[in-house]
Amino acid sequence: MLSVLQPSRVTANWWTRAPADFEQCAADAGKAAAKEERTAALTACGAKFAGRRKPGGGYTYYDFLQDRSFDIAGPNPTPAEQKYIDQQYALYLERQRRDNIVAAFAAKQEEEELQQASVQTAERVPLPHARPSKLIASRTAEARAMAEARATAEVKARRDCANASFSCEWPRLSQTIDDVKKKLFGATPNKTGGDMAARANAGAAARYDGAAAPAD
Repeated sequence: MLSVLQPSRVTANWWTRAPADFEQCAADAGKAAAKEERTAALTACGAKFAGRRKPGGGYTYYDFLQDRSFDIAGPNPTPAEQKYIDQQYALYLERQRRDNIVAAFAAKQEEEELQQASVQTAERVPLPHARPSKLIASRTAEARAMAEARATAEVKARRDCANASFSCEWPRLSQTIDDVKKKLFGATPNKTGGDMAARANAGAAARYDGAAAPAD
């Protein structure tokens, strides 16, 4: 009787054995009738088995924190394998920290170089300065004073020559005579003769004005 029952017990254990790894568990989960049951069973498989089968045999574990895969002996990492994975993660964090420091330092240095280049460019190209208002006012007043002085001198000259005195007309008459001499004789008086003629003309003009002036 015992020998008859033994094959039935072995057969029952074959059908009720637990899956050995994720792939077998996923295959069993796919046999569920309802979609919700298959999804729940597949999620349970992922939580139960961390490793995945490799095409050539063995298993691999993917650590998403490091974005890196590790070869492991079974469907789940052993304690020694898990310790090694944790150590590699600590080294990964340290490398990340150093890389961030280097990147921040390089960005800061580049920013300082750009600022320095901008300052040097601004120093080489001076900006135009506005003219001081006081300087403009001073030059305007100076020009106005010169114009007034010139107008005053012209008025005085016209008033002095209003009576057509010989002293006003004689320089123009003397110049006309010199021009006629140049056209007729083609000779230019020397400097000494010209100076003596000018002094003589000036004396004659003075004597004529004195004689023409009315007695008080």
